Amino acid sequence: MFRKFLPHDFNFFDFFNKEVDYVVQAAKLFNEIVKKGEVDQETREKMRTIEHEGDKIAYQIIDHLNKTFITPFDREDIHALAKKLDDVNDMLNTIVSRLRIYKIKNVDEILIEFGKLIEESVNSLACAINHLNNMKNANIILSSCLNMNRLESEADKLRDRALEDLLSKEKDPIEVIKRKEIYQDAETVLDICKATAHVIESILVKQA
Repeated sequence: MFRKFLPHDFNFFDFFNKEVDYVVQAAKLFNEIVKKGEVDQETREKMRTIEHEGDKIAYQIIDHLNKTFITPFDREDIHALAKKLDDVNDMLNTIVSRLRIYKIKNVDEILIEFGKLIEESVNSLACAINHLNNMKNANIILSSCLNMNRLESEADKLRDRALEDLLSKEKDPIEVIKRKEIYQDAETVLDICKATAHVIESILVKQA
């Protein structure tokens, strides 16, 4: 119902779909990286490229938001949604960068578990975004948001278990510091997905 009021040269829904596609690509690549247990230069550059392309889409959304009088939903929600999607990509890029800088080159079962949670959460995020252009899809969108909330709770438990095991079993304090930071950053990705779900839920409430 909103499309007829929007400028023909820019469709916010299409650009959100493009932005979340880069988030999906980043989550999938992250999952591949942690299963492999090492970040080579080519893979590092691939993640950096995904993050950069996602940045460009986020910038275009916000730039057009500043130029557009009529928007499909509240301007602050458009800005928040673009920013949160960008934050997911930024954090995944940061984790991959640290894995390489810290020279972590072994398969870490905890990171593999985080990789699965992140990819599932991001796929739910993509589902919500892809259906956002039609409020008749509210049940599908809400179900995706609820799944992101559930996965964030699982990630909290995984982080706590990971830190407990790390502190009790790892004797090298430097290794403790490195892995503790990476585990916390991985959990932060799920936090951001949950925060994004809250933005989407806010949009649903306002459009109901």
